[in-house]
Amino acid sequence: MTFNHLSVMPTEVVDAIVTNPSGIYVDCTLGGGGHSKLIASKLDPEGMIIGIDQDAEAIEAAKLRLAEVGCQVRIVHSNFSRLDEILHDLETDKVDGILFDLGVSSHQIDTAERGFSYMHNAPLDMRMDRSQNLTAHDVINTYDEESLYKIFHEYGEERFSNRIARAIINARKDKPIDTTGELVKLIEKTVPFINKKSGHPAKRVFQAVRIEVNNELGILNEAIQSAVNHLKSGGRIAVITFHSLEDRIIKNTFKTMAADCICPKNFPVCVCNHKAEIKILGKQITAADSELESNPRAKSAKLRVAEKI
Repeated sequence: MTFNHLSVMPTEVVDAIVTNPSGIYVDCTLGGGGHSKLIASKLDPEGMIIGIDQDAEAIEAAKLRLAEVGCQVRIVHSNFSRLDEILHDLETDKVDGILFDLGVSSHQIDTAERGFSYMHNAPLDMRMDRSQNLTAHDVINTYDEESLYKIFHEYGEERFSNRIARAIINARKDKPIDTTGELVKLIEKTVPFINKKSGHPAKRVFQAVRIEVNNELGILNEAIQSAVNHLKSGGRIAVITFHSLEDRIIKNTFKTMAADCICPKNFPVCVCNHKAEIKILGKQITAADSELESNPRAKSAKLRVAEKI
């Protein structure tokens, strides 16, 4: 299957982080290489792109897309949570720009057998890295009711989390829930489909399970801090998020790292000795109407940018 994925806010990303045509830039979520190829187009032969992705299919697609760019390219099959280790192995400490394009790619959603979409019947999988052990099948069929409720409530912000968790527990007493189709039918029976504006009742549950399977939120805060530690002074970090949970983490992490003091407000004097590490560059950026016409999935995307002090 061809790796199809439209990079979100490509021009905005390149304008935000490319400050040195001879610099080193890290794409922590390489995907099919769309953002990286655009960044590479702004670099000279001394410049370098380091691409990281945990999806083997994405890696192969990116290798083809970046095969003939005019700068140096290093591609690593790994997770961005290992950024320190990856840069150490590449004998690279400080870089000029770092990009995180969070969430699931269009290719992963559209590849039915990966189990990411509630619109296609497939085995419950949802692993971005297919070499890892935990799958959506494990989550749905082995987590207890309280754990399922917590995931649906916290990661999916689902108002019927209790009801759905209980229905799953009852259903799997008879047989395992093996496919996305079975899970969708169960949710449809359990949750009223109020109106089209509220979205399909399975959408938030699938998001929650995907986040749990891939530990998407658990690694974010430390990954951002690690990335900033590896930026040169004046280097930029750009992060694209696709739902409020991710965006809240990025917003709060940036806010803390941009503060000269993080003491409680009622402290008369500063005792934390915290110093600002970054400067936040403007407000969040969203996709232009012209982009949304060709790529509706960019509607929920938010781009935040900061610069290393």
